[in-house]
Amino acid sequence: MNSTDDTGVVAVPASGRTGHTHRLRGLVVTGLVATLAAMVATTLAAALAQAAGVDFEVPDGGESIPLSGFAVVTGFFSIVGVVIAVALLRWSARPAQRFLWTAVSLTAISLVPPLVAGADTATTVTLLGLHLVPAAVMIPTLTRSLRTRTE
Repeated sequence: MNSTDDTGVVAVPASGRTGHTHRLRGLVVTGLVATLAAMVATTLAAALAQAAGVDFEVPDGGESIPLSGFAVVTGFFSIVGVVIAVALLRWSARPAQRFLWTAVSLTAISLVPPLVAGADTATTVTLLGLHLVPAAVMIPTLTRSLRTRTE
């Protein structure tokens, strides 16, 4: 017996899922490349500041922040940014706009610790600048990538 009743089941082409996976994968790859660029830029800027005489000594511990510390912290928080971008691409109707506001807000919050750490002026100003270096790499790159992946 043949029936023409609509069962309400809709076949989704495999390409729809592949397109979504492709967008996520592309964002992750872009984010990882930007993370490496941010790590290099921040570590290089810290090395230049250190060569110019900034000691990066924070009074609480009495130790200087090593150059590798800048790379590790930059890498960690840049990956956090990539995870936020992926989540917004997956679950937000306007991921680029939401990411931009979130990232700028988190960057502003990240400027507080250098201001309250009690380091000398050169270290404080340099640390503030070093928070802005990876932000200048990551935020535009991920925002642009989110815009191109949702259009």
